[in-house]
Formats: sequence, structure tokens, C-alpha cells
Amino acid sequence: MTVPRPEPRGYPGNLGLLFAEHAHLERPAIVDLRAARRPRVVGFRELDGGCNAVARGLVRAGLAPGDRIGILSLNRAEFVMALLGAMRAGVVPVPVNVKLAADAVAYILHDAGVRLVLAEHELKRLVPAGLRAVEFGGEFERFVDPGPFEAFEPAADSVAIQPYTSGSTGRPKGVLLTHYGQNWSRRILAHTRGTTEKDVILIAAPLYHKNALNAVKQGLTAGVMLPLLPQFEVERYIEAIGRWRCTVISGVPTMMAMVLTRKDSLARTDTASVRTIMMGSAPSSPQLVNELRAHFPGAEPLVVYGVTEGGPVPLGPHPEGKPRPAGALGVPYPGTDAKLVGGPTPDEGELAVRNPGILLGYHNLPAETADRLRDGWYYTGDVCRRDRDGFYFFVGRTDDMFVSGGENIFPGEVEALLGRHPAVHQALVLPFDHELKGQVPYAFVVLRAGAAVTEDELKRHALANGPAYQHPRRVFFVDRFPLSGTNKVDRDRLRQWVAQGASKPVTDEQR
Repeated sequence: MTVPRPEPRGYPGNLGLLFAEHAHLERPAIVDLRAARRPRVVGFRELDGGCNAVARGLVRAGLAPGDRIGILSLNRAEFVMALLGAMRAGVVPVPVNVKLAADAVAYILHDAGVRLVLAEHELKRLVPAGLRAVEFGGEFERFVDPGPFEAFEPAADSVAIQPYTSGSTGRPKGVLLTHYGQNWSRRILAHTRGTTEKDVILIAAPLYHKNALNAVKQGLTAGVMLPLLPQFEVERYIEAIGRWRCTVISGVPTMMAMVLTRKDSLARTDTASVRTIMMGSAPSSPQLVNELRAHFPGAEPLVVYGVTEGGPVPLGPHPEGKPRPAGALGVPYPGTDAKLVGGPTPDEGELAVRNPGILLGYHNLPAETADRLRDGWYYTGDVCRRDRDGFYFFVGRTDDMFVSGGENIFPGEVEALLGRHPAVHQALVLPFDHELKGQVPYAFVVLRAGAAVTEDELKRHALANGPAYQHPRRVFFVDRFPLSGTNKVDRDRLRQWVAQGASKPVTDEQR
């Protein structure tokens, strides 16, 4: 069930045609870096033909507008062709997190009503029996049908793409995003970020995640070149920055923190081309931002706020050009309304946003849709505060907040407190049950290279610099955080590690 909406203030047309003004050009659109020594350069003309071939192949296979297809793959040029080609046919692509367990993949494919899956060879095993799967490679080449294609003309409420939330607070939810809304979003992003055809945007976050999807939309709209890594690997990421003279690099904060641990590789790499470092999907500490500035002196690190359901990027630069304060998420983009509700003051509370790009609804979840989407406003679940210039700052998640001895604790506030200690490179805080206080904070810390500090010293630091109820009752030291399929920290893995006694390191096998 979805909520009807009036004709949006978006941009008409099929989202699959987002690079139409560049489609005749031979210059590079995507550099597929799956084969490290043999990069495959795909020009805009070839990319356009590939998208049309996918659309024709889907129609030949009997799919019609509104049908769903799954995409189960690491990053590759064919992923982009499948994504945009499906849209051109009016078919709704459902990109699936490849790191999910088989039962979770099966749940998403069943929930979406997927009729066909385009998959990599190694991932085809995750496709449930009885569901047709086309393997990228020779089988895919036989499936597509090269030739011209007249793109489906969407209505105001035609769904363009159905990504799924990470499922961190329950089962994954299908998010219905429209052609009109996402056309508005991509143009806003490309314009306000000053993206031009001279830019080179490096993509290593997975294409099934909003972080990378935004970069693709923004980049292809502006006619940039997109070096595309199959997945995030620190050394290859740093190498690609220098080799392809990237001007924009992006990812989640954990990715950037891992890049900073390879200072020897950074020292060997010419990073002077980088002008913008975009970090989103999770909070970024001031310490991380400052360290990025030191190693990328010509670049501006930007903490980008976005949620899959919310446009997905509702906040950006100040319309009057006011400098963004440290840690600020931005101010509402033109066409976006924002408000803070349910807080102690009008300038603090849960962020609700309204713009043409917000979700149409959650797939098959009418109660969840009604709860989060009210009178055209999407209630994000993110608690923010607003300063006198209108800049928003992230405080925490309504579903992350926990109560300890009657006091409300947002993990992000404790993480920021620990991050101010000179020995701390990264900090993560989780609530753990306590028989007297209900729940108490435990901290997981990655130290700076060559630094040393004890658990008691970090506890004393927290007690000396913040309220006593916020100090972590336990501090665990890890070499690096385990990552989930979206390159966020795998909190469940850390909880399991503690439950097992935390006597062994979090190994690569556990990631």
C-alpha cells in the first residue's frame, strides 16, 4: 500500500535516461576496475546502448512496466546498465545487498515479487530455486537485445527503483522511490555540489546502497567519469585516486578511517586532484574530518546527510553561502522543507522532511508507511539540533537512544567524547543490559597508530569531560571494526564477540 500524492514538483521523464544529453559522446562514463590490470573504459554512447539492450531484453523476456527484477552483484558496468535499462522499460530494479545471508536475500526477492534476477556467477547460489537467474557474462550477453528503445513514460507515482533498508531495526523494508522524485534529487545534487563534466568521482561503496547510487545519479547527470571499484579495498581505493586523478571521493566514515590507516600508501600517491571528500550514512567525528584535511590539503571534507527514504539527500550548502560549521549536516536544499518535532526546544527533536524525492511508501507495509509518512512529511527517526543560521547537526537516532538509570544516552555523544582523546582513532558505543540501570554504554575503540591508552584511562577521560552517566562501563580495543555489507560497522558482530568473551581478536573470517 502507498499513500497517494499530488503531482510532484519533480522533473518529468524516465530516470533511466538521466544522462541523455551526454548519450552521444564517446568520452568515458564508467571505468570498470574489476580486473585491476585491465580497466574497462565504457563511453557514454556504449553505456546508452547497453541500457537500451537491457530494456529490450527484459521486454523480450515478457516483463512489463511495474514488474520487479533483482540485481545481485558487486559493482560493475553491467550493474549500471541493468539498473538504468530496467527503468527505461518501466521495470523496477531491486538491488540486493550481496553480503546478506541466503534467507535474507530470499526474503527480499520474495517480498518484492521479483520475476528475474541478474546475478554474478559467485552469487547465483543465493537465488532461490525456481526463480530465473541470468548470469553476468556470456548468459547476460545472450539475454540482452541490442538496438534502439523508446523509454517508458512514467506517471507521477511510477516507481523507479525499490532499494531495501539495511534491516538494522527489523526485517529489510522495500522503499518505493519514483522517477519524478529521483529526477528532482539528481539535478539538485549535481547543481548544488558544482559537479561538471571535468569531475572524476570514485565509487567503491556498493551500488545497492544509497551512497553509491547517489554518486552515480549525480555523476552521470553532469557527464563525469566514474571509476568503479567492485568493492572497497583500501589499497586499490588509494591507487585509483592517483591513477584516475579523482576530484571527488566518497564513502562512509569507516571507509575513510581505513584509508587514513595507510599513510604510507597515501604518501606515495598524488592526491592533489581531490577537491571534495563526501562522507555519509553514519556520523563522522571532528577528529576524522581534521585528519582528512591534513592528508588531503586541497579537499573539503563534507559530512553528507541522507536516508534512503528521504529524497535521499535533503540537506546541503547554505543558500547564502555561509560557511558550514564543523560537524554540520547542512541546511535544507531548495525544494525541501524540514522541521524538528518532539524535542525539548523548537531547535532540537526528530527531523522530519518533505520534498519531491521522499518515498512513495514502504512496499507491502501500510502500517509502517502510515507511521513514518504523515501529511507528506517523512519522519526520519534522526534526532537533530539546529543553530541560529539554520544548520542542522546530528544528535542520534530515536531507536539508538537508550535509558541508563533514568538518563537518556545517545551513543554518538559518547563516541564524540571518547574521540577527543588523542589516542583514539575511532570509537563506537553500544548499550548492554545492566541489572540495576537497565542499560549501560560499552565502548569499542580503535587506537591511532603507535598510541597507547588503558581502559581505565579512557573511563577517567569520559568522567572528566562529560556527565558521569555517559561514561562507558567497559572499553574494548579492536584493531579495526568489522563491516557490514554497506560498509557500516557490524554491531551484531561486536555484540557476539563480547558474548563469546572477547578473548580473541575480531578476525577477517568474522567479517
